[in-house]
Order: sequence, then C-alpha cells, then structure tokens
Amino acid sequence: MAVLIGLLPFPVIAEGFAVRDLTSVAAEAKAALGGRYAARAEPARLTLLCTECEGAPMIDVLLGRQADGTEERVRSGQTPVARLEALCRQRNPECRLTGLSVAPAVGWISLYATGAMSGATAIILRDGDLLTIRSLAGDAATASRNARILVEALAPRIVGP
Repeated sequence: MAVLIGLLPFPVIAEGFAVRDLTSVAAEAKAALGGRYAARAEPARLTLLCTECEGAPMIDVLLGRQADGTEERVRSGQTPVARLEALCRQRNPECRLTGLSVAPAVGWISLYATGAMSGATAIILRDGDLLTIRSLAGDAATASRNARILVEALAPRIVGP
C-alpha cells in the first residue's frame, strides 16, 4: 500500500529561490560593482557602501517573503507593470517603473527621488520568496546603474533555474 501511495501524483511544491544566504554572493556583488565597495553580509541582508565614490552610494540586498498574491497577479497579467507604476506614482509623482526579465521569477524596478538622493528598487518574486535590491545615490543614473548591475549579477544565481 505504501508503495502505491508513493506513486500517486502530487502537486509540485514551490521551491522559491536557489540561494537563501546572501553571504554566499557578497564577493560577487562587490566584484560586479567594481570592487571599491565595502560589504557587510548577513544571511538575509547584504549592504554595500562606497565612501570613496561620489555621492557615497549605498545598496541593500534583502531576502524575505511576500505571499500576498502580488506575484500571481503580476505573473498572470492581472496586475500589469503599468498598474504598478501608477501605484508608485501615487506615492511619488517622479516614480518610473519597468519590468525585469528574471524568469522563472517575476520582477520590476522603480526609480524615484528621495530627498536630496535618488533611489532605485528592484523587486524579484518567486514562489513567495522576495529579493529586494535598494540602491541610493546622489544621482538617478548611479542609483539605477547599481541596482541593475546587481540584478544582472545576482538574480540568476539567487533565483535559480
């Protein structure tokens, strides 16, 4: 009987991210940004800061969970990127938001002003796992560039196949 139960089809269990400890990607993140950044790594948070760089840019990379249905709504098209941007603009009229190609995850990046600084935040979701890359810098180009560099360098490894 136990053998027969083992052969029954069961729904596939969501696996989430392949990497769940950001200490394993700290060196890769520093290298992607050019090596001048100091890093402080913990399993769920990686902070990178360049005191030698103009505007002292800072990036936080965070792992967490978001199981509120956002991922499913974005994945299905029920909540398109244009709707996410409209929500962002309600909080900050200067906000710009675009989708990210991070399959099998879904994601987007928002660009915004925050006081005298500029920010860029990438959100990547897979099976309820959440990767946030928040970049602050003295100018919008640096904030965006740093966030996008880390999305390209880290997302494939963290998200997994």
